[in-house]
Amino acid sequence: MSLVNWLVGALSFATFGVFKGDGTREEPPRPDLAEQQALLERAIQAEPGALGMLYDQYVEKIYAYIYHRVGSTDLAEDLTGQVFMRMLEAVRTGRGWRTSFSGWLYRIAHNLVIDHYRRRGRASFVDLDDAAPVQAVTGDPVDSTEAQFERDRLRAALAELTEEQAQVINLRFLEDLSIAEVAEIMEKTEGAVKALQYRAVINLRRVMQV
Repeated sequence: MSLVNWLVGALSFATFGVFKGDGTREEPPRPDLAEQQALLERAIQAEPGALGMLYDQYVEKIYAYIYHRVGSTDLAEDLTGQVFMRMLEAVRTGRGWRTSFSGWLYRIAHNLVIDHYRRRGRASFVDLDDAAPVQAVTGDPVDSTEAQFERDRLRAALAELTEEQAQVINLRFLEDLSIAEVAEIMEKTEGAVKALQYRAVINLRRVMQV
């Protein structure tokens, strides 16, 4: 199933399940809370080993989040590096997270993406003409080209939404985060995230089915 078709199907399901709570997806396994808390306590003291472990836990997630917003591997890699440089600088100067580490880290990534496009005087998503070129890969080149086209189509559809609607779709359906995690990242209540997701789902379905 293609990425776009899968997402349209997921969005069709989500409009019915977002408020009623039926058909809840099984959450991926979480790290042991006590171990994770101990790791965070070590990291906030700027312990190199703990910071390295957090980097390993989150670098792929942050890269994927940024890539979905910018559509360029080089730019996504650069901004991901900046996220973790800011993390280190904040920890070393006593300006680290206060409650949720993951929410704090995603907010850094989100703000870097927004700052990047503001500096360029552009909307917060790449246009189709500026999307990352298809990379040479092994396998069927037709499949590779179609996959790139679907990613471009999805970014173009997300560009039709408000910034917050696009962010909630990205975090919930592309990054597979829970309502609670998205609420922490966006600094909203869970109820507000559910309402925002509902509006975003309706609008994105409309755009993608044109």
